[in-house]
Amino acid sequence: MGRYGFHRDELYFMAAGRHLAWGYVDQPPLTPLLARLSTSVFGDGPAGLRAVAVLLGAATVVLIAFAARELGARRAGQVLAAAGAAVSALVLALGHMLSTASFDLFVWTVLGVLVLRLLRTGDRRWWLAVGAVSGIALLNKDLVLLLAAALLPAVACCGPDARAVLRGRWLPAGALLALLVAAPNLYWEATHGWPQLTVASGISDQDGLANRLTFVPMQLVYLSPVLIPVWLAGFRRLRDDERVRWARPLGYAYLVLCALVLALGGKPYYALPPLLLVMAAGCEPVAERLWRPGPEHRRGRVRLVGLLLVAALVNSLITLPVLSPRWLGPVSALYPESAEQVGWPELTAAVAAGWAAVPPEQRGRAVVFATDYGEAGALVRYGARYGLPTAYSGHMSFHDWGPPPDSATGPVVLVHPEPYPAVERFFTGCRRVAEVDNGYGLANEEQHAPVLLCTGTAAPWSQLWPRLRHFY
Repeated sequence: MGRYGFHRDELYFMAAGRHLAWGYVDQPPLTPLLARLSTSVFGDGPAGLRAVAVLLGAATVVLIAFAARELGARRAGQVLAAAGAAVSALVLALGHMLSTASFDLFVWTVLGVLVLRLLRTGDRRWWLAVGAVSGIALLNKDLVLLLAAALLPAVACCGPDARAVLRGRWLPAGALLALLVAAPNLYWEATHGWPQLTVASGISDQDGLANRLTFVPMQLVYLSPVLIPVWLAGFRRLRDDERVRWARPLGYAYLVLCALVLALGGKPYYALPPLLLVMAAGCEPVAERLWRPGPEHRRGRVRLVGLLLVAALVNSLITLPVLSPRWLGPVSALYPESAEQVGWPELTAAVAAGWAAVPPEQRGRAVVFATDYGEAGALVRYGARYGLPTAYSGHMSFHDWGPPPDSATGPVVLVHPEPYPAVERFFTGCRRVAEVDNGYGLANEEQHAPVLLCTGTAAPWSQLWPRLRHFY
């Protein structure tokens, strides 16, 4: 973990963890809380922050093995399911770096195991557990509502035996429990005008087309092409094997979820946790075929182990801090998050160079303003070593933690205005005084970002602040 540094989102989560609340502009409260807990227990470096993500990733691997067992897999099938999950790019990426998706992957897998137990046993009291876990998931991200929207019609369409679990009082009781658990965040959202919907709309508007075009390829890449035969075997088994007929809604739920994500322009990985469960369904027939006696089956086992090792190697090179930052250019074309873990101390040093250009007698009235939450988070994390003051930003929830006082009538050090050129009109007399260089020539969003020194603001901060807010 030490070869790179924090991701921009992680810097934001740590900053948000210093402002604990029941909600934020772009997310519920759980991930910032996990960031604060993890850094408090394990240290405030990248390894300490990411310890909780590692634990969640490891727990997800174990849960996929449990799902395979729930679907009738014996030991070999369970081991194959765990190995397939462990080498997938999705689990490696989310288990390495803390994000809202790290907890989502874990909690959606918990829900998958609970739903499988519900469908297998027909015991509708499991809806209470499903509801409680769904409420916790809502405290992390609202996407679990898509899972519910996909799962319930899938169950309803799979015959009278499946529909039986929808009857009675336990399903509404579970839904009520989910709402009660999530109520504090829902209240926060309602009283703040549902800003998460604004952010989600921005994601769809800005990235929706690209997300739709890459949806199918990313389903293959995020899990690993090596696992395609296994999850195809899972679909066939759910469709044809009468012994797991009760689990058939699982396959349909994944397909419905894909349709919903495509319609909304969501990110491709939103649909992947149920695909891991489909992969788990395919592990038993694959293991049963390969673990028979005979030299041809022995060769098949050797090939499978070799392919899993290749998948582990390739996905590790892409998602983990294995390569030198100098070699990240080709990798970042496929996995942009790798490049977003490089250059934040250097950005802070460039801002410090801009701050040094502020006359000492004016620094008590000067402000450092960052265009986005990653830059602001970096300045919060590294600024003290350079003697920088508190950084402000109008991006996401950083806006809620401002504005600077109106008494701050001095110069403004402004970092990275180029993606939002309109921001410069709020400041006067701006000139470039420094430029960000990550030292590796790595092309990420902050490389060559300008640092401007402005003589002041066009109006008092309290008047400018509502106009400086921006979301996605």
